[in-house]
Amino acid sequence: MTKAMLLSAGYGERLKPLTDSCPKPLLKINEETLLSNTINFLSQIGVKHVVINVHYLADQIINYINKKKFNLTITVIQEKEKILDTGGGILNAIDCFSNQPFFVINPDTIWNKDYISEAKTMENDFLLKNQKCSMLIVNKKKSFDKKFKGDFNIKKNLVNKKNDKELNYIYTGLQIIKPEVFLGIKDKIFRMNKVWDNLIEKNELHAKESNVNFFHVSTLKVYKDLLKKFKY
Repeated sequence: MTKAMLLSAGYGERLKPLTDSCPKPLLKINEETLLSNTINFLSQIGVKHVVINVHYLADQIINYINKKKFNLTITVIQEKEKILDTGGGILNAIDCFSNQPFFVINPDTIWNKDYISEAKTMENDFLLKNQKCSMLIVNKKKSFDKKFKGDFNIKKNLVNKKNDKELNYIYTGLQIIKPEVFLGIKDKIFRMNKVWDNLIEKNELHAKESNVNFFHVSTLKVYKDLLKKFKY
């Protein structure tokens, strides 16, 4: 797979006041923006074409991309009137992927070289087993932000929300999807959870468990703690 969708339209509400004047993807960790770190990671796993959706402070992101001149093709899709949320944003850009499977990634996670082999393994399994959607998840014990609650559980590499005791796994922000997962959805504004829930009901949401420590820019406090950890 050589195409990816990078979600960059959000308001970054939990990072205020920093995000009052700077979109979250342009915040820096160790002298590199979250956006450039994510694009560089995508390049390392073989992606050649990145589609980026923008809405909040869109001009800043567009100008940044134009100035950086990344070594892959970037298509920017601007959600001008309303933000379409995660699922709606992907569906709005679906024609860019020519009915082929593609990566979807959030820039909030600090992606590094340790994720490369996991992404490639997930891709190989996705193609060999003809999956519809697969996500990279991590046990919440590996999360730097200890306030994260679990989103899912897994059994035999299938995602569920069965809460025998507690939900132990967090979505890292990387998934692979086929465009067909949006069939039957008529909403324009919706979260990706709507698609995931549909797949979970059919036992069709697959997962790979990550062994990488999970650093995610979730709140202002966590961001400041990450700056200290990475000695910014």
